[in-house]
Amino acid sequence: MPAPQPQADLALGAAADLSPEARDRIEAAAFRKLVQHLRDNAEVQNIDMMNLAGFCRNCISRWYQEAAGDTGVALETPAAREVIYGMPYKEWQALHQKEASAEQKAAFAAKNPGH
Repeated sequence: MPAPQPQADLALGAAADLSPEARDRIEAAAFRKLVQHLRDNAEVQNIDMMNLAGFCRNCISRWYQEAAGDTGVALETPAAREVIYGMPYKEWQALHQKEASAEQKAAFAAKNPGH
């Protein structure tokens, strides 16, 4: 598993005046909206996300798994992926994942050497 991602300090600007509890509720709600948006837009392929943004649904599920572990909750990779995909990963792949084009694969290799 890759090294854990550092956490951003979001207590800036308007968020600086929020209680930690309020900020957690807001951040959790924003995360849930992001996950729902990704579920609703399954035509967006993970390789496109990786090539454009440097992360994909699998990355988000890994971050979710890491966060669970940080709070003492053991969560296996398939379970974390199901949280993000809204179904078992293999099922999502069969329904939505397309074969990456040669151009997509080349862009990924150029942007992620050694991955």
